[in-house]
Amino acid sequence: MKTWRIGVIGLGQRIAHVLAAMAEMGWRLDVAGYADPAPVGLPILEQTGIDAGEAFASAADLLADGPFDLIMIGSPNHLHFEHLRAAFAAGFPIFAEKPIVRTREETLALARILAEGRAPPLFIGLVMRSMPIVREVLARVDAGELGDITSMDATEHLHPEHGAYLARNWRRRAEWGGSFMLDKVCHDFDIFGRIAGSRARRVASFGSRRIFNPAGAMRAMTYDDGAPAYALQDAGWSGADDAFGSDMDVHDHQVAIAHYAGGMALAFHANSHVALQERRWYIAGTKGTLIADLVRNKLMVRPALARRKPERIDFGVRTADNHNGADQAMAFDLLAALEGRATFPVTAHDSLEAGLTVMAIDEAAARGEAIDCAPMWAEYDAAR
Repeated sequence: MKTWRIGVIGLGQRIAHVLAAMAEMGWRLDVAGYADPAPVGLPILEQTGIDAGEAFASAADLLADGPFDLIMIGSPNHLHFEHLRAAFAAGFPIFAEKPIVRTREETLALARILAEGRAPPLFIGLVMRSMPIVREVLARVDAGELGDITSMDATEHLHPEHGAYLARNWRRRAEWGGSFMLDKVCHDFDIFGRIAGSRARRVASFGSRRIFNPAGAMRAMTYDDGAPAYALQDAGWSGADDAFGSDMDVHDHQVAIAHYAGGMALAFHANSHVALQERRWYIAGTKGTLIADLVRNKLMVRPALARRKPERIDFGVRTADNHNGADQAMAFDLLAALEGRATFPVTAHDSLEAGLTVMAIDEAAARGEAIDCAPMWAEYDAAR
């Protein structure tokens, strides 16, 4: 069995969890080293028995220690483009966490690089593409079981502890993370475009920082059973001490609507402080309706003219991070792609388009008006 020599640029918490999932799925890992001045993912690797290898002073020093079978990029979002370019020049296969890049300018620049056709294989960690429940949803849409998809309602509602973590983590700042929506739900908008079978034509959005702000500093800090509330995990690189008093400048809740070129209408609602956690897709088609509950990992579907009870599927696996086995499935998909046995379920261009859709939504929220996406897509297609 092959041993995979891996270099890590940005040993954060997320990339450490991905490495742990790879080991769990049977990868023989040789993590040769990492480049990260504050490797907050080290304890996660230590807990799973993975040796992180040598600490390199810079990404350039790490890449010079090649060859590598895979370079893994887990740095904060604002560094993705810089690290991707360096990894492209080195020529080794790359796995990069989502979102692929942080701004429209970086998106267009990366599209131009990919258009040259000289980039090494690039895999993006849009982990929902590997989730068994999501694959089932897409299979039923593709089979025409729901007919033409007319409308879709979707949610992403986070437990207060998760939202407070985001309000302290580097994702709280647009200069580092991009936006709440870009970092947290580019996954979802990748899938929404896939279900719609087209790009967003027009979008509108509203949101603000209304929860984790200084006015909420006197919020009760214990649960009703006396347990401490907002007892946060390590906030990681450049973390803040107080979720309510941090220098957060991104939204903590947001709603969006989108009309896709193929006709599907979408309503999306995200909130980072809820008592009833939910990540749910309600997909209405001309022939049937499907509800995917991605927190509880359950699916329900019924034809429009059926009087029988809905079909229900329980996918069983439940994990604390609500990925419900998706990390392990993605690790399997990545290995299959590197070995040439299968195509990775998402492309770099899928990721770029999901990111651009969310960026248009954020622009609509900032401007307070609906955005026509046609000029954005024309610019992107020219870059491709």
